[in-house]
Amino acid sequence: MASKIKDALPSHLKPSNGAAEAQDTGRHHGKSQSHVAFENTSTSVAASQMRNALNNLADTVTDPKDKQRFETEMDNFFALFRRYLNDKAKGNEIEWSRISPPKSEQVVDYNSLGNSESVEFLSKLAVLKLNGGLGTSMGCVGPKSVIEVRDGMSFLDLSVRQIEFLNRTYDVNVPFVLMNSFNTDADTANIIKKYEGHNIDIMTFNQSRYPRILKDSLLPAPKSANSQISDWYPPGHGDVYESLYNSGILDKLLERGVEILFLSNADNLGAVVDLNILQHMIETKAEYIMELTDKTKADVKGGTIIDYEGQARLLEIAQVPKQYVNEFKSIKKFKYFNTNNVWMNLRAVKRVVENNELAMEIIPNGKSIPADKKGEADVSIVQLETAVGAAIRHFHNAHGVNVPRRRFLPVKTCSDLMLVKSDLYTLKHGQLVMDPNRFGPAPLIKLGNDFKKVSNFQSRIPSIPKILELDHLTITGGVNLGRGVVLKGTVIIVATEGSTIDVPPGSILENVVVQGSLRLLEH
Repeated sequence: MASKIKDALPSHLKPSNGAAEAQDTGRHHGKSQSHVAFENTSTSVAASQMRNALNNLADTVTDPKDKQRFETEMDNFFALFRRYLNDKAKGNEIEWSRISPPKSEQVVDYNSLGNSESVEFLSKLAVLKLNGGLGTSMGCVGPKSVIEVRDGMSFLDLSVRQIEFLNRTYDVNVPFVLMNSFNTDADTANIIKKYEGHNIDIMTFNQSRYPRILKDSLLPAPKSANSQISDWYPPGHGDVYESLYNSGILDKLLERGVEILFLSNADNLGAVVDLNILQHMIETKAEYIMELTDKTKADVKGGTIIDYEGQARLLEIAQVPKQYVNEFKSIKKFKYFNTNNVWMNLRAVKRVVENNELAMEIIPNGKSIPADKKGEADVSIVQLETAVGAAIRHFHNAHGVNVPRRRFLPVKTCSDLMLVKSDLYTLKHGQLVMDPNRFGPAPLIKLGNDFKKVSNFQSRIPSIPKILELDHLTITGGVNLGRGVVLKGTVIIVATEGSTIDVPPGSILENVVVQGSLRLLEH
């Protein structure tokens, strides 16, 4: 009955997926009316208390211009928080029975695209790198994008070289845009000064700075707008749409005649401008294209594109009910995963932001803030995050393109770093190109905890081994590789706890397992 009433409402009065109201508009997965009433009341109280706390935070900002910017940010945060409360109260879990693999028209094969590589559309293009992450997971200080990956060059250096080559070759001026976070902004501003004499226009803006939420009270962790940095968080790359708009960069790009934005992670070395996809996007009048690639055993946790009641959507593992996780990881049912290379129409982005249409699925991320004083317990907090790919359902003619694996070459760990530094690739105008003599995909490399930090990796493997014929490498424990080592087939090297294995210079290891300890003394 409730659904019939809902269907009869005029469209502008129907609650959207992101409706902030706490009223009951449908099924509640078996919750009793008293339970629903209790949750609705709790939701209203929590929303009201959060609103008051955010107003108090805004009152701590003295400069009028800064205050206006801060209030806009807090309004966006509050809309996200209210949706989160609403989803929790309604039990808005994704309904697994309504999920299907994508339809054929929702995913286009890259090989079916025209390959005329028309350069006339480059004048309509800008490139954006998500540059908000730190290198802490690899033991580095500062933005991840400044880690050296190849021939003395960082992720950022390689991206700049690619755009410079594009501009020089085709006599265009493709703007290079960086979305920083408050964690990376100051460092990035200093680093990009070195590109001032280069043939490239670099624009930067910051993604939002949202207050972390105290798990117990559902109130903001910071007590003032300039509270300690650990009280705040950047809310995931789904924030790019609103931050691009609020920063004024979106309008600046449109004024320059830019219509298409190609976005990717700063650490994906495979995400280079592709003229075939650009042409396909303009010719098909697609407002949004997500690059997908075939899922392998290594990618089972990656987000995937699904059909949800006739609509293309992104499904992340965090949204999957526990009992369906194995099905989600299945390579047979969900063949693709999202590379996070996304092409979007900027006029469409402007429309969905101005019309408040964005209601991307929220991913709550539980963390803890270390206690101020010794003996005190850490503080449990929640961060509400969204993913850039989740916006696919808000754009017209949005679809996926199934691209070759070479367009997904991320460096998340030192295992990835070893791969991209190896003889498997050569550098061409800032782009990594795989050796044509390589048969099949890149090898699978798994380095243990002794190689987690870049400094440890460099001291244990000062010279990258030759891996052109390697299929699989696992190294754990105290292992050191000498210079000029060659690895082929499947190689497993395991140093037992407390012992060391020194692989001598010039060794050729093919289909072997090395265990125990091996120390060679220099004479």
